[in-house]
Amino acid sequence: MLALNNVEVVYDGVILVLKGVSLFAEEGRITTLLGANGAGKTTTLKAISGLLHSERGQVTKGTVELDGERLDRMAPHDTVARGVVQVFEGRRVFENLTVEENLIAGGHTKRDLKAVRDSVEQVYEFFPRLRERRFMQSGYLSGGEQQMLVIGRALMCEPRAILLDEPSLGLAPAVIDDLFAALLVQAAAGAVANVGPYFFESFRRLLDSDWWSTQVTK
Repeated sequence: MLALNNVEVVYDGVILVLKGVSLFAEEGRITTLLGANGAGKTTTLKAISGLLHSERGQVTKGTVELDGERLDRMAPHDTVARGVVQVFEGRRVFENLTVEENLIAGGHTKRDLKAVRDSVEQVYEFFPRLRERRFMQSGYLSGGEQQMLVIGRALMCEPRAILLDEPSLGLAPAVIDDLFAALLVQAAAGAVANVGPYFFESFRRLLDSDWWSTQVTK
């Protein structure tokens, strides 16, 4: 289980961004964190993935744990090695690389080339459209295809928890349905944290539980 216990986040040693945030994402379930712009949703995800340090932020109180193991003291690459992967808002693909090269990059935690290839094929099963575009530079993909790609890239390391920041922002409802159908399948393998109020009604039926973001102190 992924657990945040009374987490406080401070930037530059003085700016309090999160205070008293607690949530629990159980294995095999999709959990959503909802809130207004600026409420601290993205910061919460970065507290989990360990990326706060790159922005001069840190968890100053509370704990972030995966199955009882502390994550908030780990470097980001160690967090990924534990199976926690963040997918950023904005569909951040490697634009000059092909679809397949993007996916292979996502398998960097694997030492076995066959295991990487098997994971690529599994992603293509989830998102058949990516197979059709496998040799295309990812910068030329549509917005929906790029979102499929970044999620597929995250799946390459067989994560136990996927942190998705605004995954449906700017996408057509039909594309959203495809994305969340794939995530529903993945939920059987681990906790999936999904963030963003956009198109919430279109995928409410896929969700097991809703967590509303804690009011932050600015």
